[in-house]
Amino acid sequence: MPTLEKEETINVLRTVLQASQGAILTEYRGLSVADLTDLRKKLRAVDGEFHIVKNTLFKRAADGVITDEALGAYLEGPTAIGFAKGDTVALTKALLDYAKDHKALTVKAGVVDGKVYDQAQVVAISKLPSKEQMISQLIGSLNAPIYNLVGTLAGITSNFVYTLQAIADQKSASA
Repeated sequence: MPTLEKEETINVLRTVLQASQGAILTEYRGLSVADLTDLRKKLRAVDGEFHIVKNTLFKRAADGVITDEALGAYLEGPTAIGFAKGDTVALTKALLDYAKDHKALTVKAGVVDGKVYDQAQVVAISKLPSKEQMISQLIGSLNAPIYNLVGTLAGITSNFVYTLQAIADQKSASA
């Protein structure tokens, strides 16, 4: 039977997990308190959070939220989790960029939409365009045919006007 403090921790983790778009599991062994504070600031800038968790408490918090059985394999050793309240890709990029500079931080796995991804798949996720970039690409793709149609219609109108002007110039020159 967990203590009241542990139950409260489980509830907080479950709430954060349910509110997040994704989570990246990391091993943080060797990072100083100053490094962790710096990492938390960087993650806040991309609408993320970073929590150091006890594996058993996180397993209980994830029960019913994450149905993928593979999660347990990644909850070994010291674990800290980055939670994406907004764009999961932005959080993943921020964590991997930080891990390049601080070799003590390593990515174990990731969870997006209840599915567990291994380290290689998390790296692949970080290479995707951000949500804002994808939206702008989609809007550009949707606008392109309309823009081309307007350009074509404007060209037809311009050619018609140029033809009329040429006929008028010809008539005025011959008269």
